[in-house]
Amino acid sequence: MELIDIGVNLTSGQFRKDQAEVIERATQAGISHMIVTGTTLEHSLKAAKLSISHQNGMYSTAGVHPHHAKDFDQSTHQQILELSQHEKVVAVGECGLDYNRNFSPEAEQLSCYDAQLEIAVETKLPVFMHQRDAHQAFIDVLKKHRPNLTNGVVHCFTGSGVELDEYLALDLHIGITGWICDERRGKELQAIVDRIPLNRLMIETDAPYLMPRNMEPMPKSKRNEPAYLPQVCKTLARCMQVDIEELAQATTKTAKTFFKL
Repeated sequence: MELIDIGVNLTSGQFRKDQAEVIERATQAGISHMIVTGTTLEHSLKAAKLSISHQNGMYSTAGVHPHHAKDFDQSTHQQILELSQHEKVVAVGECGLDYNRNFSPEAEQLSCYDAQLEIAVETKLPVFMHQRDAHQAFIDVLKKHRPNLTNGVVHCFTGSGVELDEYLALDLHIGITGWICDERRGKELQAIVDRIPLNRLMIETDAPYLMPRNMEPMPKSKRNEPAYLPQVCKTLARCMQVDIEELAQATTKTAKTFFKL
């Protein structure tokens, strides 16, 4: 079974000591491609360097997460724009809005998000987006740019049915993580994922975060890894009432088309 992890934070310090082993375990688990997430300029550069060092099966995104929007200036803008033109960089982001924690002021988040959507339009790359507790503002900015964007994915989707329907109406893709495996927080998501067409659906771990809570046996470490992506696929297939092999093939095909792998 071939799977693609469209969002993994391999440059995280949590993988510093055993990054090579983590990548090997992912390969052994059937993960054919990994998209390494850029969350700051520094991590975008590291993600690109990592993807370049692995000739096959690894790519990256370039962007600034809303938590770090306060650090986004003209120099950052220019460097993200330049980095986005590298052949191993396949999307702009992780960008968006996060009003849940507001590590950066809302005004600066909006400006940073808008600027990265402009980069995506200019480079004709898809955009890799994050939204938490900011749906209306998020979609208002997105609607302004959507006619000129090639494509976009709302990564780590954990929202409501209303939000899902609005994203699908904008012809966006949806990324599902181990949140679907959470018997406490994931119930609403489990009930609505069957609305997502298979040609708009992709899967991800967002490792080292969001360990699937229904892993058996549960790993001793609470750190998530791309090798655990099959558990996300298995749980998602059950919720959608489709065969796991069918879902694996569909999400893999969708990701290859979306990122032009």
